[in-house]
Amino acid sequence: MLQSNKRPGGRSARVRDAVRRATLAELGEHGYAGLTVENVAERSGVHKTTVYRRWGNVTGLISDALDLATDEPWPIPDTGSIEGDLRGIVQLVRSGFDDPELGPVSSAFVAAAMQSPDAARALHAFFAARHEQSAEVVRRAVTRGELPGHVDVHEVIRVAVAPVYYRLFVAHEPVSEQDADRAADAALAAARAGVL
Repeated sequence: MLQSNKRPGGRSARVRDAVRRATLAELGEHGYAGLTVENVAERSGVHKTTVYRRWGNVTGLISDALDLATDEPWPIPDTGSIEGDLRGIVQLVRSGFDDPELGPVSSAFVAAAMQSPDAARALHAFFAARHEQSAEVVRRAVTRGELPGHVDVHEVIRVAVAPVYYRLFVAHEPVSEQDADRAADAALAAARAGVL
């Protein structure tokens, strides 16, 4: 009888966790351009042939790390108003890129997505999950009567966070707290006006 090699909490899960932690650490220290299977294998304590067999290449490592992160809960704000909640979400995105440990890893994921279709698909799935979690603040606002019922809850989130990504990855500008609040306020104004 065949047995699955994906036993919850078994060796397979421990290997995957060790490789994921090593991938994130390598991305944080060396970025996407410096990520290698060999360094991840050495850091994780997993033999490189195992890493190559299971993940194939650096894109596989990145895709798996994003896949695991997709199901992780995100601290969605609940301030009692859509203004506070939407500002809170955009500030979470901004501060994530400002974080000395998480920022380089997040930037490396974006860089990988620009160079690899597989990494782009994984990043898209990650963002879709984050937008779904974040859309709860818009659904609450609709229930409270703060926004019209026909608003596209996911588009409000996309429009709110898009200026952060534009400034960081297109214009290569810093994003201040005021910039983040302005992005949230602009998305909220558009949603209230029926544009979204």
